[in-house]
Amino acid sequence: MNAIPTCREVEPDLVAVAAGEAGAAATQGVERHVAICRSCRDELGRYRVLEGMVSDLRRAPMPGADPTLARAELESRLADIRSRMITYGIYSSPLGRILIARSELGVSMVRYVDSDAAARAHLKRLAGDEAVEDEAAVEPVYRELLDYLSARETRLSWSLDLRWAGSDFQRRVLAVTAQLPYGAVASYGGIAKRIGAPGSVRAVAQALRHNPLPIVIPCHRVIGSTGALTGYAGTRIGLKKRLLSLEGVPVGTHASRIDRNSMYVWISPDKEYCVPSCGSLPEMPLAQLTLFGSREHAEAVGLSPCSSCRPDLHPLPA
Repeated sequence: MNAIPTCREVEPDLVAVAAGEAGAAATQGVERHVAICRSCRDELGRYRVLEGMVSDLRRAPMPGADPTLARAELESRLADIRSRMITYGIYSSPLGRILIARSELGVSMVRYVDSDAAARAHLKRLAGDEAVEDEAAVEPVYRELLDYLSARETRLSWSLDLRWAGSDFQRRVLAVTAQLPYGAVASYGGIAKRIGAPGSVRAVAQALRHNPLPIVIPCHRVIGSTGALTGYAGTRIGLKKRLLSLEGVPVGTHASRIDRNSMYVWISPDKEYCVPSCGSLPEMPLAQLTLFGSREHAEAVGLSPCSSCRPDLHPLPA
């Protein structure tokens, strides 16, 4: 039996095999090699995806005979090919297994994983052959996430690709949710109010239930009208509590509810934050408020202590 060729030996043949243009011997050599080499197998998969896209491009008619227009159209289609390609990896994290997918446009999916196979199948249903597993390519994003989950960073500076937001309404909900500050919470009613649809609380909850980018679009910072930690990535309330605790939001060990009396209060567009007993705040519905777990996080977004209740002089108990 012939020896299995090395990575260096099969490298020149990968593109030809992907395009179906390699000879029988080269094809057999590549197939034997990729059966035991994951990196070359992933590389062959990427070449096959690109070859399929380019084949589609070749079959599509070009507009007219004007070479300038033809080149512009070709460049547009090539840009579309690049933006459609998805690379992804599945990694361990303090919150369990997580799938992260990205495109040329940005991170397109963060998904909690119960089963690696089921997570891969879900992504394939959405992206088809345009999704290629490549842990090394997504590794920098994963490392940033680990820094965030270890409290070494307070924000994720990722570009985002919202291709899997289901509707314009969901995009509006996600855009407003993405603006919620670190260490703060708002209610589903508050999000509905901010997008100009105060009667759409249930629709907001559904939009966030299907958030394709949890953590980076922080739906864990959205709570029920009573302070209850309702819903997160299906039934993962425990993860919601862990993320809020990481950010300094006071969540009791056994509680599934935020105590608004233990958090600082901000009413947009005011420039000051208050203690919860200030003025008429105790009677105001949560939909009108944003709550901060600490003075530091309120001041980090440019807010000043209220000149009446003076949370700087009379802070809440730690």
